[in-house]
Amino acid sequence: MLMFDRTALAALSAVLDTGSFEAAAAKLHVSQSAISQRIKRLEDQTGAILIRRTRPATATEAGQRLQAHAETLALLERDVTHAMGGVATPLDRPLRIAVTADTLASWVLPALPREAHLFYDLVIDDQDHTAELLARGEVAAAITARKTALTGCDVTPLKPLRYAAFAAPGFVAAHFSNGVTAKALADAPALTFNRKDRLQLHWAGKVAGHAIATLPTHYVPSTHGITEAARAGLGWAVNPLPLVQPLFESGALVRLRPDIVLDTALYWQVPRQNKTALKGLTASLLRSAKAAHRP
Repeated sequence: MLMFDRTALAALSAVLDTGSFEAAAAKLHVSQSAISQRIKRLEDQTGAILIRRTRPATATEAGQRLQAHAETLALLERDVTHAMGGVATPLDRPLRIAVTADTLASWVLPALPREAHLFYDLVIDDQDHTAELLARGEVAAAITARKTALTGCDVTPLKPLRYAAFAAPGFVAAHFSNGVTAKALADAPALTFNRKDRLQLHWAGKVAGHAIATLPTHYVPSTHGITEAARAGLGWAVNPLPLVQPLFESGALVRLRPDIVLDTALYWQVPRQNKTALKGLTASLLRSAKAAHRP
């Protein structure tokens, strides 16, 4: 079994965290030559190139896997130290977790434990793609739409995220005076997060009673930005109900067709070797997701 030098793993983490050998050297208070030697030692030991010498420096597939291994070791050490009553040391780099933009806007932030020397690197992607980040070893855990566990992972169901459609009162008067119909939706501009986002199409399909291929749309790559764009009258949108419910109650936004909702099933996937170290975070995420959906 290969045993990796801790200082070499720290050098790898520092290069990937800062994006360059020079910045990694400054972070670890060593020379750039020392960083290069440590990375070369790892590459000689593994027989693989670990870092692409680009700007910024990025990990190869082998580098991602070794970084995931290093992160797992660091998490386990923190857990053992805490269990023995010691003071946890800082991780070599922030804890990388894959989340979706909508869960981040709705309930993820209150769930993150506030621990000394623990920092987070939240990687945002669509719930259908976060599992890929976890499978490649780029993150320590992920919120995903994938129900089946990835190899070596445990999966925990989260409270499904409920979505509602909405628009500003003036937009409703201008575009939906005769009701929210398939014909009206074909002309009214929508607000879409990015080209992976299918929520507006799915919701419009429920209104029409058949699949909708396209909608006139503005692309706004921010969950909060979509809400503000709708308030400004730029279009109609679909966003998490916990986020926009207060705006329905204040009258700032009008809920479209309350009888039509979308529920997105979500799952928390954690590699088994990280399960114990992340059990506090897992419990906190479960509580926060549940609390966000209370009436």
